[in-house]
Amino acid sequence: MYKVSTVIEKDEHGYYAYCPELEGCQTQGKTWEEVVENIREATELYLETLSEDEKHELLSKEIFTTSLEVASA
Repeated sequence: MYKVSTVIEKDEHGYYAYCPELEGCQTQGKTWEEVVENIREATELYLETLSEDEKHELLSKEIFTTSLEVASA
């Protein structure tokens, strides 16, 4: 099992998800559940193409996201 950072964005068309560590690993879905299922499948398929060394190299960094409140003039 691997822990993979995933970013999910919502817009007027639905949801878009991608994995910053895995260049080109991205998907979309109309619902939250659909996009989570899709990105899980996309990630699993992507990882199948990598050697163990490549997996370790790409997934050894941690990516953190947060929300900040900022003022705007």
